[in-house]
Amino acid sequence: MRIALHTKLKPGAEEDYEAAHRQVPEELVDAIRAAGATSWTIWRSGTDLFHVIDCADYDALLARLVSLPVNIAWQERMDGYLEAAHDYSADGAAAVLPVMWQL
Repeated sequence: MRIALHTKLKPGAEEDYEAAHRQVPEELVDAIRAAGATSWTIWRSGTDLFHVIDCADYDALLARLVSLPVNIAWQERMDGYLEAAHDYSADGAAAVLPVMWQL
């Protein structure tokens, strides 16, 4: 399945957010893959962030990541940059962007 998400940066946080993503901890990358993601891409337009995640089961991916210390630490770091953060709780799966059109 392919999931699209929208999050938003705090104004002025663009450079720090980009710098953080140049150094994503390998332990987090491994955890995301182990949770079932085969790819995760983030695009930025101003302060808007658009994520596309490929995974077998998005609910299961969230459930596996929510309590992992490496993810908790990363999300705490991201909270400093994000105005609208991604929700890793069970309710977070409802935050996906609906598909409007697909070729």
